[in-house]
Amino acid sequence: MSLKDQITEDMKTAMRAKDSERLGTIRLLQAAMKQKEVDERIELDDTAVIAIVDKLIKQRKDSIAAFTQAGRQDLADKEAAEMKVLEAYLPARLSESEIVAEVKAIVAELGASGPGDMGKVMGAVKQRLAGKADMGAVSAAVKAALAG
Repeated sequence: MSLKDQITEDMKTAMRAKDSERLGTIRLLQAAMKQKEVDERIELDDTAVIAIVDKLIKQRKDSIAAFTQAGRQDLADKEAAEMKVLEAYLPARLSESEIVAEVKAIVAELGASGPGDMGKVMGAVKQRLAGKADMGAVSAAVKAALAG
């Protein structure tokens, strides 16, 4: 079963269970997926769906930080609940050491030698680690690998 099908099934389950918070988050995800399909006239595969989920999670993290800073804990809690639902659709994340090992392997494959190769390395890393790692941690690992 593809990830897209799994999301549809989870939406039906949330409807039957009358779980409005989960249902709202899944509908938000489906709307983002549909928007991408319509805009680019493509059929999304699992990798593209994971990229959309990653983007939505990043938006939630930014919103949580803003709401917390503004003293709106009620809204921050709502965003955290949405983020938890979205995280269920991501594959298992790589640990910090696994990210560093993957980045070093990619740097060696590409023969990258300095900060000027950052774009080339990040492009390769995004292809290989899409959805498997937090891109903030990946970016830090690439910078460290190219600096030293």
